[in-house]
Amino acid sequence: MDFLKIEPREYQQKITETCLIKNCLVVLPTGLGKTLIALMVAIERMKQFPRSKILMLAPTKPLAEQHEEYFKKNLPELFADIQLFTGTVKAEERKKIWQTADIIFSTPQCIANDLKNKLYSLDEVSLLVEDEAHRCVKNYDYNYIAKNYLENAKNPRLIGLTASPGSDPKQIREICKNLSIEELELRSRESEDVKKYLQELEFEKIMVAFPPEFSEIKKLLKILYDEYIQDLKMRNVLFGPDNKIALIQLQKKLGDQVSRGYKHPDTYIAMSSCAQAVKLLHAIELLETQTLQSFQKYLKDIYAQASKHQSRGVMKLVTKKEFNVAFAYATSLLDSGREHPKIRELIKLVKIEITKNVESKILIFTQFRDTAHILSKELEKIPEIKSKVFIGQAKKEGIGLNQKEQKKIIDEFRENKTNVLCATCIAEEGLDIPEVSMVVFYEPISSAIRSIQRRGRTARLSKGKLVMLITENTKDQFSYYAARAREKKMHTSIETVRDQMKKNEKIEEQSTL
Repeated sequence: MDFLKIEPREYQQKITETCLIKNCLVVLPTGLGKTLIALMVAIERMKQFPRSKILMLAPTKPLAEQHEEYFKKNLPELFADIQLFTGTVKAEERKKIWQTADIIFSTPQCIANDLKNKLYSLDEVSLLVEDEAHRCVKNYDYNYIAKNYLENAKNPRLIGLTASPGSDPKQIREICKNLSIEELELRSRESEDVKKYLQELEFEKIMVAFPPEFSEIKKLLKILYDEYIQDLKMRNVLFGPDNKIALIQLQKKLGDQVSRGYKHPDTYIAMSSCAQAVKLLHAIELLETQTLQSFQKYLKDIYAQASKHQSRGVMKLVTKKEFNVAFAYATSLLDSGREHPKIRELIKLVKIEITKNVESKILIFTQFRDTAHILSKELEKIPEIKSKVFIGQAKKEGIGLNQKEQKKIIDEFRENKTNVLCATCIAEEGLDIPEVSMVVFYEPISSAIRSIQRRGRTARLSKGKLVMLITENTKDQFSYYAARAREKKMHTSIETVRDQMKKNEKIEEQSTL
């Protein structure tokens, strides 16, 4: 293709051809070149409509910056005026830049606000690209922008990019509807025109026994949990399953009742029971799947809430014998040097990988920030390991990394100043993290979208390894099988939605005739 400094792969060329004639949702695993497809379509649209603009959106500022850098790197210097919109650029300045820019990169929040304030129009935009398009549900700004664009653009063309739109056909249809998608382009690592470009991915599943001592602690918390669940059932507010999702939904329902003025004493007692049950479930999850340190720290946090008189329910919880015995037992185990056996397995894995190749890069995923810090600290004890924690921005209370700090950590990883990243979900989506030789899931996750994104961090340019640590007979096992089932379902669901689109097209053609 003219102007390109990079040679596209066969599947990228095929997908580009589809994107040029139809609004398209591109489903392609992380690391297989979705941005190049956007670039190729952008070039063709600008050639077809010389005075038009290209708008590419990404959910975060670092990802928008990454796309901007990619376009600048792979386009001739004078091909187009390329600009980045962020919240740090004043609105009036954005208005001026919009008039002269050819290709604009931005977060959706920035563009949505500008459109609502009528700073400019999307009428001259000939291509809108929305990256991480699985976010195009409910009231996300992507949907407002897509609607505005399709209503106002003289020559509209829209592309959604994602590693996975999810496994629910209803959600996939919602994304397609919100973006007026006319065609779906799906590829996996196993697709015939993709796999020849990829390296071998070795998969290992490590089953870890749940220690008997940990089981004793869990039993104590389960006694308390069952008491709260029984209370909720007795008050006729909980029916059916008593899992975390059901309890959180019940909390919301009870909260809505109170906000609407229904202030029966039973409702307040039920809200308290529900809140304590959720806390206990979370504590059990930390004990089963994370680390003993993070479990003990969480119980300490509950004691702190009680000492501040944050609620009667939590003050009552910390007086329970079972709660105090569980905390004392966990503290005793930690004092004697005990930890979750997953940590031992992880250290063994990392040592083997580094011994095989001293230049290995390893990415470890975990759900929780505390776990990431604990794992990084443990791995730093290995002489050859230089580990860093890679987490999102600081929440209201607690620790976090701003975007500048995140970028610095990725740069150090790329420059081999560090060789292990202990990361939360911030490392799943979009960011240009260098190729790694091994990805470790410290715990499996039930989301197909997130599993696919995590896995895509290895086996692109060279052989890679994926390892999952699973604690036997715990939430870990459920999450592992749930993700596998959802991923299989995703492909079937996409095919179903695609077939429905084609049928609708034929019906429309017949009615037109």
